[in-house]
This record gives sequence, C-alpha cells and structure tokens, in this order.
Amino acid sequence: MNKQGQINYCWARSLMNGLVSRGLQHVVISPGSRSTPLALACERHPAIRTWIQVDERSAAFFALGLARTERQPVGLVATSGSAPAHWYPAIIEASQSAIPLLLMSADRPAELQDCGANQTIDQVNLFGRHVRQFHQLPLPSSKVDALAQIQQLGQQAAAQSLSPLAGPVHLNIPFAEPLVPDNAHCPGDEISDVVPVPAFAPAPDASQLEQLASVLGGKPGIIVCGPEPYADDFALAVTELACRLGAPILADPLSNLRFGPQAQAHIISRYDAFLRRPGFSQAHCPDWVLRFGAMPVSKALSSYMESCDKGRHYLVDNNGRMRDPLHRIDQPIAADPVALCRQLTARLPQQQDRGWLDKFTQQQQRAAELAQALGSDEASIIRQCIEKLPEHSTLFSSNSMCIRDLDSYSGHNNKNLRIIANRGVSGIDGNLSTLLGVAAANLDKAGITLGLIGDLAFFHDMNGLLMARGLEAIIILFNNSGGAIFQHLPQVELPEFERIWMTPTQLDFSRAAQLYGLGYQRLTRLSEFDTALETALHQSGVRMIELVIDAETSKQQHQRYWQAVSAD
Repeated sequence: MNKQGQINYCWARSLMNGLVSRGLQHVVISPGSRSTPLALACERHPAIRTWIQVDERSAAFFALGLARTERQPVGLVATSGSAPAHWYPAIIEASQSAIPLLLMSADRPAELQDCGANQTIDQVNLFGRHVRQFHQLPLPSSKVDALAQIQQLGQQAAAQSLSPLAGPVHLNIPFAEPLVPDNAHCPGDEISDVVPVPAFAPAPDASQLEQLASVLGGKPGIIVCGPEPYADDFALAVTELACRLGAPILADPLSNLRFGPQAQAHIISRYDAFLRRPGFSQAHCPDWVLRFGAMPVSKALSSYMESCDKGRHYLVDNNGRMRDPLHRIDQPIAADPVALCRQLTARLPQQQDRGWLDKFTQQQQRAAELAQALGSDEASIIRQCIEKLPEHSTLFSSNSMCIRDLDSYSGHNNKNLRIIANRGVSGIDGNLSTLLGVAAANLDKAGITLGLIGDLAFFHDMNGLLMARGLEAIIILFNNSGGAIFQHLPQVELPEFERIWMTPTQLDFSRAAQLYGLGYQRLTRLSEFDTALETALHQSGVRMIELVIDAETSKQQHQRYWQAVSAD
C-alpha cells in the first residue's frame, strides 16, 4: 500500500474540511506535482468547486475576482518553487483591498531544503507583510489528533482571511514522496457544519457619537464614500444620514452608491468635473468632512479635500486604519459604518435648509448637461453601457483612463448595477483574469458581466483569457495605442514622451480573440457601438468589442469638456 501518499491525501482532505466549514467554496488550481495531495483533496471534495488555470499569476487574479464578488475566501493551490511567487501581484492587491484569499503552496520537506534540490526555494514568509497570517504546516501525519489539529487550523486560517481585516492568508504545506494516494477514502473523514465568520463590526463609541453629532448637526458638510466592499445595507444607512444632515454624498464609483434604490437626490457623481472649477470649490469649503472607505479615484476630489483645512475631517473604518495620504484626518473612528450611520441619524435633528445640498446638485446638473453636449467618445460609450445593461449587472473597469472616465461620466440612477475595479494598488496587471473571476462568480446569477479594458491592460493579461471557456462576459476593449493616460500628465511635454510613455503595442487583437475562442467585433466609428453592444448583449460566451480610439482626439475632447465645466 502507498502509505505516504494516503497520509498526504488524508492530511490535505482534513485541511479542506476545516476551510470549507468556514466558508471556502472555490479553489483555483495551477497544476503541479508536489501539490498533488492538495489538488486531489480539492477536486474530490463535494463542497468545493475547482477552477484550473495553468498560469499562476492569472490564477491568482481570477481567484481575486471570485473572492471580490462573493465576499468569501477563495483558495489558491500551486506547486513548490517559483510557482507561488507568481501570485505576488494579486496578493498585494488583495491585501490592500481587503479581499480574502487562502494561499496553499506545496513545499518540499525539511531534508530537501538548502541542499540544491530541484524546484525548491525558501517559501517561509514568502509574501512578507502582504498577508494577514502565515502558517508553516508540519509534515502530514495519520494520527487522529494531528488530523483534528489540521482541520482546526483550516478553520482558523479561513476565519483569519475574513476578520478582523479581510485579506490573504498563506499556508505553506510540505509533502514527502510518494504523492499519489491509493484511494479517495480517509478514515474518520467528516465535514463539519458550515459556520459563517461574522464581519468585524465594532460598535460606535457613545462619546464619539455625541461629539460627531455636535460637530455635524446644522453645519454645511460633505460625506465622501470611497472604494470599499461595504455591507449591503450601508447604502441605505448612509443616504438616510445624508438626508438628516442635508448633506451631499460624493460617491466614488467603487463605493457602489451611484446605482441602486437608495435616495439618489443626495448622490453626487459628477464632482470630478465641477470641483475643477475654482470659483465653486474655493467658495464652498465644508465645515466638516465625513469619509468612509479608501481614498477616491478622483484627483479633483482629493485636491478639494486637501484644500478644505478650516473644518473637521473624520474617517470611519471598521479597523481604524489611517488611510489618509492627505494628512487631513483629525480623528479616525474605528466603528461599523452601518451602525455609526444609523446611531448618528437617530441623534440628529432633521436639517430643513437644503441650500448647501442644492449648490452641489446644481453643479452636478450643469456638468451632466455639458457631458452630454461636449463629452468624449469614451463618455458616450460608458453612457450607452450603463443605459443598456440589465438590472443586477456587474461592470468591471481596468485602471488608468478607463476608471477615470467611468468616474467622470457614469452619472447615477436607480438601476441596480455593481461596479468593481482593482484599486488597491491600481495595477495594470491581472485585469482580464479578475474580470473572468467576477464572471465565474456571476455565472448562475441575473445580469451581465461587462468589462471596460484598456489595450495595455489587455496585453498584460492575455493568458487570463484561457479561463473564458464556459463563462459569460462582454469585454469592451479601448484601443488608444497605449499610454493614453500620460497624455494628460506633465510627461507629455518631454521629448522622449512617445518612445518611453506611449508604448503602442501594435497588436492585432483579433488574433487573441481567435486564439481563445472569443466572439469579436472591431469598430472604428463611435456610431457603430450602439448596434454592436445590442448584439453582444444577446450573444453568449465571452465576446469582445474592440473600439479604436485616436488618443490625440480623445485628449482634445476631454480637455474641451473640463475647460467648459470649470469655467466660472
């Protein structure tokens, strides 16, 4: 009997039982030899759905998309050596964005370390401070108490990935050969009941609430909601608070407040345009700023908050993280955002004067009218996507110009839409894989998964398209010959600009679509987009619309709009 192979398998199976009992449902596997016990334990587990991606970097971003959408831990399995190192960019993004991942790297046993053994590196603490916890597991054992201990460790690791601050947890797991078990049976193998891990939600401090109520009540202020995986009831709670205060909510697109049934009258989504207007921004500095979540996408909003130094600035965060690159926060508040909004609302009188709010809504209306008349081609594309997407759809955006255009031009309405992007470190890598991970999580749900992807982001992650088989998504490819965001930055004046920053790939993206079996259309005229999108919405599989955009024309269109909206 292959005793060691069976011990390895049952050890891995016990670990999976522990992880499953705390919410693990999906595992993304990159094939390898040393990880055989882990891969088999996942594939044969009745409560785990496995996804196979041979490229570890793409696998990690695919898992990130799954976990970001499901808000539950997703597992990654890779073999020993350099394989898990390819997870690194996605792990950094998961850490910064508080996305739960369970990193299971197979390893060689101790006797093969530091002796020149093939495919062996030091994997201890491989990801440094970018993980919430690291666990170095012992060699597998068949003892009953050892199997119970490893199952408990799985429960612990899954819980650590969710609370108190969600993020990646690394388990490094050595296996001795042989690696293949005799059979799939493990004596005493039992799956514990699934016990959800509650979100970390500290109650607001009563004295802080009283202080906040005295500062906020009756005074002009703004609520800023940045990117964050807020609880589902946050949108209603924060809009009720805004109604009580008579305050605008400057809602980042990744706050997911712009779309939905909450009180849209208080949602301000066009601030990136009108806060560029000095006559308005300088004359309307608030007495207080109440901020939730990470820093917003908009540089204009960040500059506005930085310039408003006469009032009090508060940051509400479950964990009390000081995410304040402007160094304007007077007081971080470690409290559950939903509970704080509700308890603060109950303490405040109803603000009757809407004059302060009306000033923001008037500017928003003006910006919306100018965007309709003078907006860029990208503005028109984003508007059509939002109009045509059905309820409960998800819109994923890559970084650089895509997310900025979405911020500037999305507007807001009552339609249920969810917007997702990798803004933890705003990387250009892994965007296609993340989009397809989102599509995998949405596979059995209502709505469409649609991604706005720049040509450089597409190039960076073409390997990720291997996961497109069997999924449903629409990719809108903005092909502006690379580096268009630098057209709007000081680098454009340098003589080396075109050589170093524009970086056109000059790729025929139809070949990538053909290679990975995607539906494909290429458009050179904006007037063709409406029909192409309508067609794509009624097709199946992963399909792509490539839009050829002239970077210089796009720059001129953006500048014309910004100049018009910022004119006093």
